Amino acid sequence: MIGILGATGAVGRTAAQRIAAYGLGPLRIGGRNLTAAADLAASLATPTHADLAATSAGSAHAVRVDLNDPAELAAFCDGCRIVVSCAGPTYQVLDTVARAAFAAGADYVDIGGELAAKDALAGDVAAGERVAVFSAGVMPGLSGLLPRLLARGRPLRRLDVYVGGAAVFTPLSAVDALLTRGPRFGEPMAAWRDGRVAPNTLAPLHQVRLPGFPVPVHAWPYLTTEAQTLGAATGAGEVRSYNVFVSNRLPEALAATWAEVPDARPEALAPHAETVVRASLRDNADFGAFYVMLFTARPRPGTPPGPTRVLLTAVDSYALSGVVMALATRAVSTGSVPAGVHLAAEVLDPDAITAALQKDALVGGLTVE
Repeated sequence: MIGILGATGAVGRTAAQRIAAYGLGPLRIGGRNLTAAADLAASLATPTHADLAATSAGSAHAVRVDLNDPAELAAFCDGCRIVVSCAGPTYQVLDTVARAAFAAGADYVDIGGELAAKDALAGDVAAGERVAVFSAGVMPGLSGLLPRLLARGRPLRRLDVYVGGAAVFTPLSAVDALLTRGPRFGEPMAAWRDGRVAPNTLAPLHQVRLPGFPVPVHAWPYLTTEAQTLGAATGAGEVRSYNVFVSNRLPEALAATWAEVPDARPEALAPHAETVVRASLRDNADFGAFYVMLFTARPRPGTPPGPTRVLLTAVDSYALSGVVMALATRAVSTGSVPAGVHLAAEVLDPDAITAALQKDALVGGLTVE
């Protein structure tokens, strides 16, 4: 049994559909809205999904569960071999569901968590016996995994990361975005140089044309902790990481809130989420929806030949995250991930993930050249 929390949300629905299509076993669909969860469970038993997964009707069933109710959460996890959390807000989930999954003898996959959740489980005996994969989405997740295709077997002089586009924020994702500041997430305007963070070394790029992006964009330097780990792991001399926007609306909305609300607590930031949502809606109205991940490499002189660019295009970043969640779940299910607590970018196989994404209808294109 695979239990999926937050299955009716923007990410969870796609994750549930793909997990069903992969035929990984019966599914337990969890959510606060039992009607919505039941509708999704019923749809997973339709001929389309049944044919793909060779499953029979009744292979998915719905359960009402509130993550804030320990008894309901424990009951949901009981009997599962893998618990998958697409629930949000991620700042609230952290290690709560992982601990409930471990207590039930289940492995765990989470859309969020990042270092905060991983660190919270440090020293936990159960965490060493089970498998947990955090940050198994697009960013963080794919943004730290796909660039590894460019660094394999050779040192890089420089690696550039550009991720973003025009996507509509939900209120929950807006709060998550507002919380991504501080040393546990990254450092703005910084680069990774010669094995360390080099603060205040980069400037925003305005109205720049980048491969794969359909319009001129604004690229704001933000050296995530994932990018720092990537630089250290690959031995790259320099890493430049940018969040990409189609206008200055979202960067300005985020910056204005941070200036007005220095308090990083979710409850202090939540009232300002609507400002971020409105900015994303205006971008969407002007530019439509698209999402691009561009990674470019400059090898050191005299190194072996290899690819220098990875380019992924999609329409919906939430759906794309759902696909990544399902692929991470499949990797855990098949024993491809060792016991312990991991971040997806550091433990998933980039070749296997790339091959699967290239076949997925939700990916507009994925090239490695």
